[in-house]
Amino acid sequence: MRVAILAAAVFFSGCSIIVGQAVDNASGNLTTAILNQDDPETVRDGAPAYLLLMDSLVEGSPRDADILDAAASLYAAYAAVFVQDPDRAARLASRSLDYAGRALCVTRKEGCGLSGLSYDDLTDRLPQFGSRDVPALYTFGLAWMVYIRTHSDDWKAIADLPKVESLLDRLLQLDETYERGSVHMFLGVLKTLRPPALGGEPEEARDHFERAIVLSGGRDLGVKVEYARSYARLVYDRELHDRLLNNVLETDPREPGLTLMNTLAQRDAAELLTSANDYF
Repeated sequence: MRVAILAAAVFFSGCSIIVGQAVDNASGNLTTAILNQDDPETVRDGAPAYLLLMDSLVEGSPRDADILDAAASLYAAYAAVFVQDPDRAARLASRSLDYAGRALCVTRKEGCGLSGLSYDDLTDRLPQFGSRDVPALYTFGLAWMVYIRTHSDDWKAIADLPKVESLLDRLLQLDETYERGSVHMFLGVLKTLRPPALGGEPEEARDHFERAIVLSGGRDLGVKVEYARSYARLVYDRELHDRLLNNVLETDPREPGLTLMNTLAQRDAAELLTSANDYF
């Protein structure tokens, strides 16, 4: 499941306002610089200090929804993008989900305990969320996906995927353009986790990926990489797979707010192309 690059996007854009307020608006330029950084290792090495900063802010304001939301985004990004050790990634993702759940609960009482609800209870509650709840609900959904990804050996976590999909469907109803249409990309991923014979919906996934490309103006290269990895490989469409990935490699990754993620996407694209002959 490719949640890593989008997690990074949400982390840095989400933290820019909150951390900036907390430290006299000092992080605004830092956030811009990070998002426009074309060397992910530099970001990886500097992120732990941001983690500790966010923890300290949560300690000081444990019911501040904005700070909790930003902390959740940061932990999700770091766990998904940069941590290789599975146990450590799982711990960080657990903290992300905890922060995101607390933020959603502070934002709206109906958000309290959302991940612990049954599927039916969750789907009954989701219509109560409105457009103002989109940022907190989105971060919660992202943190939940990172949690599931880092707990892939836990069948209880895997069983929550239908609930996450319902949450994403509600976000799509509220604002499909949020975060450059990334909800469409996430739904595309979820609908390709299983082959068609086991309930997968690859053609719906294709529509979601195509819509995500449109909403991002084609500038979010990570969407095309995941389109190739999740859909084209699932249906054994080598022509689509190579066309998408070659397009990613031929595109200038520099784009305000996307350079870091696009650089990571190009690395993934090169690896997928290298392994294509063995896969197809």
